[in-house]
Amino acid sequence: MAAIGKIRSWGPVLATVIGLALFAFIAEEMFRSCEATGNERRQQVGEVLGKKISVQDFQTLTDEFQEYMKVAQNRDNFSEDELNQQKDQVWQLFVSNAIIEKEAEKLGLAVTDEEMQNVLKDGQNPFLLQPPYLFVNQETRRFDVNQLTKFLDDYKKMQAQGGNSQMAEQYQTIYKVWKFMEKVLRQQLLQEKYNSLLAQSMLSNPVSAKMAFDDQNVESSILLATVPYSSIKDDEVQVSDADLKAKYDEKKEQFRQYIETRDIKYVDFQVLASKADRDELMKSMKEAQQQLESGAAPAEAVRKAQSQISYSGVAAQRSAFPNDIASRLDSLQVGQVTAPFETAFDNTLNVVKLINKVQLPDSVEYRQISVGGTSMEDAKKRADSIYTALRAGADFEAIAKKYGQEGAKQWMTSSMYERMQTIDPDTKEYINTLNTLGAGELKNLSMSQACIVLQVTNRKAFVTKYDVAIVKHSIDFSKATYSAAYNKFSQYVSENKTLEAMEKNAEKFGYKVQERSDLSNSEHNVAGLRSTRETMKWIFDAKEGELSPLYECGNNDHLLVVALTKIHPEGYRDMESVKENLKQQVLIDKKFDKAAEKLAGVKDMAAAKQKGAVVDTVNQITFAAPVFVQAAGASEPALSGAVAAVKQGQMSPAVVKGNGGAYLFQVMSKKQREGAKFDAKQQMQQQMQQAQQMVGRLAMNELYLNANVKDKRYLFF
Repeated sequence: MAAIGKIRSWGPVLATVIGLALFAFIAEEMFRSCEATGNERRQQVGEVLGKKISVQDFQTLTDEFQEYMKVAQNRDNFSEDELNQQKDQVWQLFVSNAIIEKEAEKLGLAVTDEEMQNVLKDGQNPFLLQPPYLFVNQETRRFDVNQLTKFLDDYKKMQAQGGNSQMAEQYQTIYKVWKFMEKVLRQQLLQEKYNSLLAQSMLSNPVSAKMAFDDQNVESSILLATVPYSSIKDDEVQVSDADLKAKYDEKKEQFRQYIETRDIKYVDFQVLASKADRDELMKSMKEAQQQLESGAAPAEAVRKAQSQISYSGVAAQRSAFPNDIASRLDSLQVGQVTAPFETAFDNTLNVVKLINKVQLPDSVEYRQISVGGTSMEDAKKRADSIYTALRAGADFEAIAKKYGQEGAKQWMTSSMYERMQTIDPDTKEYINTLNTLGAGELKNLSMSQACIVLQVTNRKAFVTKYDVAIVKHSIDFSKATYSAAYNKFSQYVSENKTLEAMEKNAEKFGYKVQERSDLSNSEHNVAGLRSTRETMKWIFDAKEGELSPLYECGNNDHLLVVALTKIHPEGYRDMESVKENLKQQVLIDKKFDKAAEKLAGVKDMAAAKQKGAVVDTVNQITFAAPVFVQAAGASEPALSGAVAAVKQGQMSPAVVKGNGGAYLFQVMSKKQREGAKFDAKQQMQQQMQQAQQMVGRLAMNELYLNANVKDKRYLFF
């Protein structure tokens, strides 16, 4: 009993301990859950209609698109700007597809497998007939579903059986590209269905068609009296705060923005090569010049000089070379070497040697048989045997089939190799052989891994080609030069901790403060500089008035510091930020009032001229196109509309308010444009198409605004 009593006395303490343990357990689980949610949110690049996309999924979509573009454009890589454009296209596709899929789901719209098959069998969908032209029949110029079916069967067999690794890789690439095309085609068909449904809501009739035809084809000639706003000085009108407020309230919808933007001021300093740096580079370029003049091997001289352009040994057309090099080729003699010259456009020093200038075909038709063996010696014996048989008149395709090949004719064009960054010795020999063989000639080539028996069957479009050794070297700064520039910029940043100080002392350090308004997070760089993602992240995380740390960016040749001056949140811009815009609009209003007062009571052009108006004849005015008034220097839609409403011979009933001036006019003539004939059916169709396009744009814009799109790509790319 005593023990039980003692346990009871510890009851409150035990309850407290157990309660704390339970709380700790629950809190730990809650913390883990919150941490997991936070990590998931930090890995999201965006959201549309509540549909989130992670950075991994977005990268997968981007990789698919880039693989497609590589095959479509026959490219191995892309520039940074091109990659950014592709990421934008992928994002736009993701957003539009998410929106259309949601709307289609509401309406019960879908693209069935049967519909997809019908489109493939028809073979005329524009998307299927554009590069990379997969499975397009070269004779019918239509998509051939039989080619696709055969490829998919072959792909499955290859996956199951394994085999040649290079061929398997090619099949895998084509398969990925096709799956991407198939997905895009399905999305496009769904979009077309949705657009078609919208289109059915737009109708026309003969009456509105005739009105639209007249708007486009009835031309008026007028006598026009103009009082340009520029003839009234700004100080002749007074703009009050009340005027600005009234105009802001009137035009408030113009100042609505749907994404947050930010204003910045910044100092960007580009580090350039010093005189000592340039002198050192010039010394190296003169050495390269001397080596090329002395007959040194071009490839070795170019490599030793660390040229940006390696020597290929393959002749190419002028268009294959940089513009600064191409412009000098025709002025050089074979064997001549230029002195070092500077190209400001790409900041380089250059030395050029013209090794040869020849006439070669732009296109070569050929066929080949690749010959392997248990060893290179075995391959050479087989190739010699094939070559001898062909020389004796054997059928090329028949022999090719014995070696499991088709031996079909194919074309090699200059564009396939002229812009290659590097060309290995085997490829160089292969290209040069094809370019120099005559039609009908055979060649047995021994490559490093196999032998190839070639026959050229046709040659077309002979052009001038140049074998050129180029030493192109950027004018780089040295480490010492960069270090000195960095230390100076770092001192400037550390000594000026406020925007006011940054602006006040910039000139003393030799810098210039620049500004940029309305920077959005969908942009890929700051101040037009590469490698500024960290700067962008800082800008959209900072508070007004804050200064950034020093950033090294560009091509590691720019130093940057940024001040955040203003945040414009999503919604209506405040009046202060659009004050200059409002002021210009109020000035136009008040200048129009003065001009209209000057023209009040005017009944003819002579009276208008006496009042100081500029009188001129204006011809070929239609309602559908705004007239440009030379005296006011402005395009005037309102004037075109007013002229259409006044009969021939009459004066305008009131002064017309334009963008650049106030106007009175008299219609001298109205007539239908010569050769224009009204076709009710054709005009109705045109009117419906225009209306459908407009409704499609408006509908998509409205859907976008309601989709709650959040773009956070700047955090990752």
